[in-house]
Amino acid sequence: MLDINLLRNDPDKVRENIRKKFQDEKLPLVDEVIRMDREFRDAIQQADSLRNKRKTISKEIGALMGKGLKDEAEQKKAEVAAMADELAALEAKEEELKAEIRKRMLVIPNIIDDSVPIGKDDSENVEIQRYGEPVVPEWEIPYHVDIMERLSGIDLDAARRTSGNGFYYLMGDIARLHSAILSYARDFMIDRGFTYVVPPFMIHGNVVTGVMSFAEMENMMYKIEGEDLYLIGTSEHSMIGKFIDTILDESELPQTLTSYSPCFRKEVGAHGIEERGVYRIHQFEKQEMIVICKPEESPMWFDRLWQNTVDFFRTLDIPVRTLECCSGDLADLKVKSLDVEAWSPRQKKYFEVGSCSNLGDAQARRLQIRVKGADGSKYLAHTLNNTCVAPPRMLIAFLENNLKADGTVTIPEVLRPYMGFKDHIG
Repeated sequence: MLDINLLRNDPDKVRENIRKKFQDEKLPLVDEVIRMDREFRDAIQQADSLRNKRKTISKEIGALMGKGLKDEAEQKKAEVAAMADELAALEAKEEELKAEIRKRMLVIPNIIDDSVPIGKDDSENVEIQRYGEPVVPEWEIPYHVDIMERLSGIDLDAARRTSGNGFYYLMGDIARLHSAILSYARDFMIDRGFTYVVPPFMIHGNVVTGVMSFAEMENMMYKIEGEDLYLIGTSEHSMIGKFIDTILDESELPQTLTSYSPCFRKEVGAHGIEERGVYRIHQFEKQEMIVICKPEESPMWFDRLWQNTVDFFRTLDIPVRTLECCSGDLADLKVKSLDVEAWSPRQKKYFEVGSCSNLGDAQARRLQIRVKGADGSKYLAHTLNNTCVAPPRMLIAFLENNLKADGTVTIPEVLRPYMGFKDHIG
């Protein structure tokens, strides 16, 4: 959510940003907010003026009563009573305008960083760099579910009977591999100085609207019927919510956290749920990174976070590349975002396995996450998040890049302690 002062002082900047994100349908919101904000401030001034006038008349009533001028005092009391009705109407108008302004402000996109490439959608994202040599072996790489089934590692039919499409049973060495990757990711991030956290997997509605846009919320979140609780789509939601309505001392920054959680997503949209596969599903697990820091440090942390993911995948000898997300591919709260994509030998192309985002002070403003500076001043923190690894999607890259001609899967050395020191499965 933007600072209202930006719309008051530089509405053209907000309009230009909306155009850069190809959301011209939101342009009228700027004028609506400006008009409502003017009415809101006028209502506040009128209410303050009435309150001051009421105080003055109340003093006059006391003086008149002291002089025994009861009739005159009663007339003044009638004036005060009339003011009370007018004041109540103004206060109701204030609340109504405040709600309407916030409703629109939550939809107006955050100001993107100047370095973000301009483009309409993810087809115009810009490749930054490749890490590792993408290899296509001489033998055919089967579909990832076929690899898992040959290793007796997945049962989609049973999951479809119990839960529907978008769910799975992982079994045997594939299930163990899934857990091993998460355990390795946990220790990898701890070794990089991050504090390990297991957060709540459900959050209140005010936290949901604090961490994401309405469009994301509608397409992603599962609500618990009859309760003000939502299943998290990623641990970022719960982790950023941890700091709602808090004032952090500047000396406590940066907060560098790595969290494990299951994730639950409707996956409503163009892609849909695969009938047979684990790329886009309703339930998965993830190791996440979260940083809360001073505004001037967020660009540095942004680069550190995505580099962590690249380094993690390279320790498993999986080729990856980084993509700068264009303006039209950025969610409304994001200032800047970069995707990490892994190489798929079967498809002979890269696919997304993680996303790193700098949200500036947007989440902090919605959730009131403030920092107390050394001089006693208070300001909004910056928040960032990034995926370290998200099995089972990562399993696709892992299996395809480590599959041998005989159908066995090589276990990289760094993962063997988490796999009973096996060097392969199959």
